[in-house]
Amino acid sequence: MTSPAPDPTTRPADPAAGALFDAVAGEHATIYGYGLVSAHSTPEDNDLVADTMAEHRSRREAAIALLEDEGEAVPLPAAGYAMPMEVDTPTQAAKLAVRMEEDTATAWRGVVEQATDGKVRAFGVAAMLETAVTAARWRRVLGETPVTVAFPGGAE
Repeated sequence: MTSPAPDPTTRPADPAAGALFDAVAGEHATIYGYGLVSAHSTPEDNDLVADTMAEHRSRREAAIALLEDEGEAVPLPAAGYAMPMEVDTPTQAAKLAVRMEEDTATAWRGVVEQATDGKVRAFGVAAMLETAVTAARWRRVLGETPVTVAFPGGAE
């Protein structure tokens, strides 16, 4: 007899699995948010939007596989998400992109801090670095300096 599938609406109690669950949920929200960014970005930023969406989709799918390999629940994407700011212009779209990358880095930092498996921790570190690079690319679009932060995913 097989055991029932994990409930995708219930965050795992294990801290490491819970952090990975949260990161996947964050990737779902970020992918949704990039649809809004795409709708309001300039044509010059289309490649950045497309590359970033592909990066987040790929990372989400790989993280889902990590959860499934452990027999843990995989969060379902929501039907919609509330964005942290209004987006009606290319500048607002780029600011949302930076915010989403920062929020995603924070989620992946949680994975790094909680992971007990070296493979998951390495995946989290790579995800944090990727989101930091993407945030820097969006800060460059905004003309912000510096474009990088010392500790992605943290307030230090």
